[in-house]
Amino acid sequence: MAPNNSSSIFLYLLTVILAMSLRILPLGETAGYLNPDWVLLILIYWSLNVPENFGVFNAWIVGVLVDVLTGRVLGEHALVYTLMIYFILKFHKRIRHYPFPQLSVVVFAALLLSSVLIFWVESIKNEAHISALFWGRIVTGTLAWPIMYAAISYLRSLRRFF
Repeated sequence: MAPNNSSSIFLYLLTVILAMSLRILPLGETAGYLNPDWVLLILIYWSLNVPENFGVFNAWIVGVLVDVLTGRVLGEHALVYTLMIYFILKFHKRIRHYPFPQLSVVVFAALLLSSVLIFWVESIKNEAHISALFWGRIVTGTLAWPIMYAAISYLRSLRRFF
């Protein structure tokens, strides 16, 4: 990690809190399907860039907090985030060196798999149906990934000047 560990932890907490705030943003029913899983995107970013400090346990804790925050089945997001971050960490040495378009494909796959797992858990709980809106969060999350990645990387580079 960078020389100033406390500022990295502060930035991590700030980005997670911001992602959770965006997660519960009150949007209309249709617009809600276009709100990407910001928390998973943040966890992927930190797991790729600082894998030695932010890993599976952090993903599990954040997942439990998201479950409490959104009122879902306790452990639903914790399971999904833990599995996604486990696979990201398992292959992070390869993924880090991918060109950005290929990295976006990995993020698309992670968002797709997480949505499928959440749909699976929801279908166990009660009857669920997939509609065309299922793809909204995945596509918007993939499109938001480069902007989010650049913004957090810029903030991390600014921290070196303070």
